[in-house]
Amino acid sequence: MFPEKIEKSFELNLEAIQLLQNALQTSFLDAYIENVENQLDDYQVRVMDGQPDEVTTKRIENLYQQMQELLLQPEEIRKLSQLLLLKGSKTEKLQPNHQLTPDGIGFLFVYLLEQLYPQDKPLTVFDPAVGMGNLLLTALTNLTLAKRTVRGVGVDNDETLLAVAAADAQWAQTQVQLFHQDGLQDLLLDPVDAVISDLPVGYYPVDEKAQRFLTAADKGHSYAHHLLMEQGMAYVKEDSFGIFLVPANFLATEQSTYLKKLFTEKVYLQGIIQLPEELFFNKDSQKSIILLQNHGEHAKQAPEVLVAQLTTLKDPTKITEFFTQFEDWKASNLS
Repeated sequence: MFPEKIEKSFELNLEAIQLLQNALQTSFLDAYIENVENQLDDYQVRVMDGQPDEVTTKRIENLYQQMQELLLQPEEIRKLSQLLLLKGSKTEKLQPNHQLTPDGIGFLFVYLLEQLYPQDKPLTVFDPAVGMGNLLLTALTNLTLAKRTVRGVGVDNDETLLAVAAADAQWAQTQVQLFHQDGLQDLLLDPVDAVISDLPVGYYPVDEKAQRFLTAADKGHSYAHHLLMEQGMAYVKEDSFGIFLVPANFLATEQSTYLKKLFTEKVYLQGIIQLPEELFFNKDSQKSIILLQNHGEHAKQAPEVLVAQLTTLKDPTKITEFFTQFEDWKASNLS
């Protein structure tokens, strides 16, 4: 499935992380960050207060010496980081909102960005709930491979997740600016070309802050994913797009009325891409990708909203059929 050098690098990195985790008596994620930072520091093992001890340090240095010979490219490093973090998540259970966005979904985001923006247009891509950064880095490394000029901006209120994102962004040689704050606070951010996000699903606890948003509930806590969607689109340029991973039933929930106000008053809901059932544990956890467009001089509601259903990501023929459907829809419906 993966090239031999990625498999070899995975084994070496996993051993180094486990050695650091045991030596420093820390979590997998903290040891993961330490391991990446050591490699960025010219493969030097950082020793503080005698830890790791001399024997462990020598073992890690030997692993690092082997790693240096493998010469991974940025997208290979991103795939390696995903494999390591997935391995770590099996020993340290992550809450659902902290799980990595699968590559199959990430590559669909990349495809949509390639379709919606000209090849020669430099892009700034923003994720208001960046987490460990896998979705944003998938976009950045693959758009770079496609010879695009691209930079990223990410926001998250979880310090550990953001530290993973920061380490991986530097490791994969991507240009990313990260902010540690509540994604619903005012952001020191110039308008961006696109916003993408695998939105965390749940309630936002600060009702007073939520009331500033069109998608806020009249009573009780508001859906955080609705507020973050609105916030993300507030920082996108006129006519530009937002691509979001949302619950498949987003138009039929108890708070969908508030979300529809956003679609009516501030943005156009241009497309809904239903993802394969095979990607999710059960019907309740199913997700869709939605395509939003900001109002502007060159934007209008599509005469026909794209509604596409991907039945599988394992059959290249089915994926090609979706690409054809999207490109035909775009030619007929987007200015």
